[in-house]
Amino acid sequence: MTIWDDRILEAIRAEGSGSPTPLSEHSHIHVQKSHISQRLKKLAEYNLLEHLGNGVYIITPEGEKYLDGDLDATDLACNDLNEEQ
Repeated sequence: MTIWDDRILEAIRAEGSGSPTPLSEHSHIHVQKSHISQRLKKLAEYNLLEHLGNGVYIITPEGEKYLDGDLDATDLACNDLNEEQ
């Protein structure tokens, strides 16, 4: 997991949903829209987010557990979330 993954998850939890453009304009997320888009896809692969279509994502129960400290990223299958992609 990266600091941006945490901030993306936190913003989506606070807003109820998120997509690359609004997240790139968020005051606590300082990376480009293309990077956010890549991270959203990766977080969805690990079931921390659910893709609703049209670039919109919501947080899953697993994503909530992660943010609450009840799920460690190392518990996720094939953990490569630490890789910047």
